Amino acid sequence: MDSRIARIRRKLAKVPYAALRSYSFGEEKHGFRLKPPLPDAKVAEFEADHHIELPDPYRRFLTTLGGGGASPFCGLLSLQSCRLFTMDPRGESGRPRGFTFSGGPPYRSDLFLHIIEAGCTDLVLLGITGPLAGRVVTGNADGFWGPNVSSATDFLAWYERWLDHMLSGRDNRDLKLTSPALRAPVDRILRQHRDREDLSRP
Repeated sequence: MDSRIARIRRKLAKVPYAALRSYSFGEEKHGFRLKPPLPDAKVAEFEADHHIELPDPYRRFLTTLGGGGASPFCGLLSLQSCRLFTMDPRGESGRPRGFTFSGGPPYRSDLFLHIIEAGCTDLVLLGITGPLAGRVVTGNADGFWGPNVSSATDFLAWYERWLDHMLSGRDNRDLKLTSPALRAPVDRILRQHRDREDLSRP
């Protein structure tokens, strides 16, 4: 088993719930508690229904730590509440406008799973396919900001970094979860989308 699982469990137990703590927006919704882990069969059923394979670190989190609850912002969504999005490449000067809900297979674009409730139209997503698979990506469905790619290598690294910030009393804004070096994969995805649109035009 990944040693990070046990480490995350210990760290989460050390983060006390404090009502309206300013540096953890939304914690009153989850109280730093996780829901029970999901059976492997439930996760496999979700994957089969959506024709996807979840990144292994996120899948291990769901089946060994918890199927929702404690996380940045308003908490991890239960798996049945997670929806698939694609990146919307349309915007001025080729800038992304946000993410678009994916109605179902077959998919033509790289997929992102909405995993955390961040409020309003802000999204915390996990890359499912394409060059950002396994990475946490934040953005806005209406294109007001983002997308920003986490510098953490996978979901477990991203989650543990959040716990480290909570234990040291830092604000969510100080999470520094994005990396300019990871802008290139986002730009590549946007170019691919634009190329596909150009090819599909009569």
